[in-house]
Amino acid sequence: MEPPRDQGLLRSDSIPEVGEDAAATVSMAETLSEEERDELRKELAKVEEEIQTLSQVLAAKEKHLAEIKRKLGINSLQELKQNITKSWQDVTSTTAYKRTSETLSQAGQKASAAFSSVGSVITKKFEDVRNSPTFKSFEEKVENFKSKVGGSKPAGGDFGDVLNSAANASATETIAEQTEEETH
Repeated sequence: MEPPRDQGLLRSDSIPEVGEDAAATVSMAETLSEEERDELRKELAKVEEEIQTLSQVLAAKEKHLAEIKRKLGINSLQELKQNITKSWQDVTSTTAYKRTSETLSQAGQKASAAFSSVGSVITKKFEDVRNSPTFKSFEEKVENFKSKVGGSKPAGGDFGDVLNSAANASATETIAEQTEEETH
């Protein structure tokens, strides 16, 4: 029989875990026979030894892995890129991502159609304004003004032509005034 160790999990004075009732632990230990305690101590030692062995095997495997990666020229940056790529592929293959992507695509198409129809409505409204009696009256007044100022073109031209003619007439008058001032 092996004497009890005073280190690690083999300590005979075990401390209760968080939330564990200290009284229940003491009463449970008192109800075990000496034979049961010895058996549990042996099992505990065996489990600790297995954990130690597994830790050593894991460390050896990690060392071997690092050596293989070094020989292949795989560095941390390449691993990070591969991990990100794989993660992105995993995300894009999920049903949730596919549904979200489809929903956003449909929303984009609907928004595009809505903006297009808004543009059409605005164009129609501008046409309606231009064809309204108020605008026609304003256009006629501008044309009359233009014929009085410019005098070269009869009324009834396009509104854009009227505005351009008025601007040209104004520019012509400014040039004429400057020329007149320079001669005096």
